[in-house]
Amino acid sequence: MELIRNTDFAGERPLFGSKDLRLENVTVQEGESALKCCSNIEAVGCRFEGKYPFWHVETFRIDNCVFTPGARAALWYSKGLVMTDTQVDAPKMFREMQSLSLERVRIPDAQETFWHCNGIRLHDVNTSNADYIFMHCSDIVIDKYRLDGNYSFQYCRNVEIRNAVLNSKDAVWNTENVTIYDSELTGEYLGWHSMNLRLVRCRISGTQPLCYCENLVLEDCIMTDECDRAFEDSDVNASVNSHIISIFNPRSGEIHCKGVGDIHIDKFIKSPADCRIITDL
Repeated sequence: MELIRNTDFAGERPLFGSKDLRLENVTVQEGESALKCCSNIEAVGCRFEGKYPFWHVETFRIDNCVFTPGARAALWYSKGLVMTDTQVDAPKMFREMQSLSLERVRIPDAQETFWHCNGIRLHDVNTSNADYIFMHCSDIVIDKYRLDGNYSFQYCRNVEIRNAVLNSKDAVWNTENVTIYDSELTGEYLGWHSMNLRLVRCRISGTQPLCYCENLVLEDCIMTDECDRAFEDSDVNASVNSHIISIFNPRSGEIHCKGVGDIHIDKFIKSPADCRIITDL
């Protein structure tokens, strides 16, 4: 593997088409597409300042690097990424990618990040200002994660999340096969129009959660007093270890909880309209 260290590059495509290359303490300055169409690349202790540095790249590792705001849209149309201990200040990262793994990564400007990606693995990752993160992604495994941003995980499939804090309005809308364990979910309108959403030992906050769901499952969850008008038009089987402030027109299934402040059933309930609500009171 060729080694380049302690130098700078600038301009357009300075390392285009490189293979079997290791960069150490290299700065990619203002310019475009520094490592476009490359393969088997390692970058350690590097700084990326120019736009689009990693496009159409296969099999690459990024460790202890910094992507400044100028390195916008830095990683697109690529596959086989391992990123560790890296600060990503650049916007609009990770688009149209396959097989990417991030560990101990911070992304403070994560709006419109992770779009149309599959095979995502995250561990100990923080994302802030993350509106519309994870749009149309699939095959995601996440552990020890914090998200601050709205409209997250929309149209995603095959997702497993553990030990997370998700502060996100309209999270996991129109999703399929999502399971979330031991996490805190805060935000309005959680999980609408989802299919096969399963929440296990989660704490749920926010108005009108979990409506219009197919095969919704809650196991040993807690719902705070903000969770009003829950479960409208949902097929739900829920074990809730708390009081629920209000339940509104659930379609079918069974809800077992500590108590309910208000159960609202009216003429607009959808068939079969046979959901059982069981309380411990």
